Amino acid sequence: MSTEDILGRFPGLRALVVGDICLDRWCRYDPAAADVSRETGIPRIGVVATQTTAGAGGTVATNLVALGAGQVGVLGVIGQDGFGYELKRTLGRIGIQTDLLLEVDGSQTFTYTKLINNQTGVEDQPRVDFISTRDFAPEVQRQIIQRLHWSVEEYDVILVSDQAETEHGGVVTAGVRETISDLARKHPAKVFWADSRLRLELFRDVVAKPNLQEAREASKRLLGRVDLQELRRVIGDKPLVVTCGAEGAQVIESGGTRWVPGAPVEHPVDVCGAGDSFSAGAALTLAVTGSAFEAARIGNLVASVTIMKPGTGTASPAEVLQAEARS
Repeated sequence: MSTEDILGRFPGLRALVVGDICLDRWCRYDPAAADVSRETGIPRIGVVATQTTAGAGGTVATNLVALGAGQVGVLGVIGQDGFGYELKRTLGRIGIQTDLLLEVDGSQTFTYTKLINNQTGVEDQPRVDFISTRDFAPEVQRQIIQRLHWSVEEYDVILVSDQAETEHGGVVTAGVRETISDLARKHPAKVFWADSRLRLELFRDVVAKPNLQEAREASKRLLGRVDLQELRRVIGDKPLVVTCGAEGAQVIESGGTRWVPGAPVEHPVDVCGAGDSFSAGAALTLAVTGSAFEAARIGNLVASVTIMKPGTGTASPAEVLQAEARS
């Protein structure tokens, strides 16, 4: 099946992103507007413009839309705060369904605030991140699991985004992981695709997509050594897809390991979100072809487009075809 044929099947797919759905706030500040607060004597940063995009699992969802998936939804937790309002509005304006987002009173929406120098275009100040460091109440976890059960029949592809970098506070708890594994076993025709920064080895019966560092660290935590084939076996009888930056990706299956070369890119603009865009293209491709190798090939092409854009860029089907023609 050609790349064009694969991309042409994306509009027939429905994809759900489960996990940490965050807000990215890109704040441009003017150094000339710097001043000292009259009230506190502390120097201020004068923000003159703000743009919002969806981050973490929201970046995956945004890429799914750009690639032409027929239906895209998100399932996660937001606070009943202004950032939660901004996040729902940001997702909704590009057609991402937000009805499965759980609004929790007393919780704050996971938000990255990035300060960009308006004169240089460079992010050169410390970020201000709004994070969660406490586990959600049992009732919140129960509702997340309940919504997973409700929604799974409506989707062909379920992508798990476990991006929280603290021990506590993420959406993908042990109970959510267990539910995802159970649903994956019950629905073998659906694609369950998981990306986890710190807990990859705890997933079961899903296609796992770490980068090389994450895979090695997960293997060490689980086995005490680096053995990616054994890591794959423990997670389950599904491919382990390991991204390796510009070199491409490794597809590790029961029959061995295959390299999928990356699409050559000179002087990438911003690699932020490359793994998320890879996941979006690869998971959709796996649903179409059933081939992890083809999934990684298309994922590489998608990422080669997005890293040439500032911020967390996306790739359209036309841009993916252009990237293939250049490679």
